[in-house]
Amino acid sequence: MEKIINLKTLEPIILLGVADAHIKLLEAAFPATIIARGKNIKIRGEISDVEHISQILHEMMETLSGKGSLTVRDVQKLIILVTSKNNNSNCKILVPEIVIHYGKKGAIIPKTKGQESYVKTVRKNDIVFSIGPAGTGKTFIAVALAVAALENHKVDRIILCRPAVEAGESLGFLPGDLKEKVDPYLAPLYDSLRRMISEHKLIKLLEQKTIEVIPLAYMRGRTLDNAYMILDEAQNATVMQMKMFLTRLGIGSRAIVTGDTTQIDLQKRADSGLVQVSNILKNVEGIGFATLDCNDVVRHSLVMKIIQAYEEDSSIE
Repeated sequence: MEKIINLKTLEPIILLGVADAHIKLLEAAFPATIIARGKNIKIRGEISDVEHISQILHEMMETLSGKGSLTVRDVQKLIILVTSKNNNSNCKILVPEIVIHYGKKGAIIPKTKGQESYVKTVRKNDIVFSIGPAGTGKTFIAVALAVAALENHKVDRIILCRPAVEAGESLGFLPGDLKEKVDPYLAPLYDSLRRMISEHKLIKLLEQKTIEVIPLAYMRGRTLDNAYMILDEAQNATVMQMKMFLTRLGIGSRAIVTGDTTQIDLQKRADSGLVQVSNILKNVEGIGFATLDCNDVVRHSLVMKIIQAYEEDSSIE
């Protein structure tokens, strides 16, 4: 039997160890051949051995994603756990539940109680609506969860989208072609990705369409299997656009919808699909809601004060 595992966003040396030390441990434990070439790991051997090695490699990836490092001792423990006759599928090297992903700048973890509740809600549901003011980490956490799922081979691709609602200026008067016109609306999504993935890797993933960053309108007519879908700034999606996005969900896919109901750029607040969705879907199993507030703001300390001041000003509708 032969099986190929693609590392996608992971650096091979981190997973395989210096001078392929971790690979050598696996080959010493199983009568199989492991060949690492670029981003691909090829495993050849008997079916049971290949499956055991594949399982261990995926556990190694999860350990890396969780705590950001992988030692020889970690690999040895995983080999023992997988090969043990009394192995329990729940047994693994435990990493803190609070860790979302280990990005290029270190561990990404919830910084507030609200963010922690948000992450737990995502882990329990296939579709989650995250609603809260600016600076609460709604988008960043959603992207981190998606990147972690991609690295752990839980999904095959990530789709990030935003409604290109004209907030005070017309797309028609902006210079450039369509891509140049809509890219400013998608910039925050690119910013989040760049904080987790190196530039050259991100460019490759975008070229391969493993990660897509697109306007919401481009989602129409698609069915997305094994994908992590994120709709950002969802307060500017109409009711029909919201329904369109949610019904793109295919087999093995997950979705996070983020938005701030105090920053609706549509002509009427009632037109916002995010405003209506909590009443429409609140009792649907598998759908969760996470609400963040000014106590979850993780930007400059003045941001929290600004949000509170606007909330207290009754003259603003």
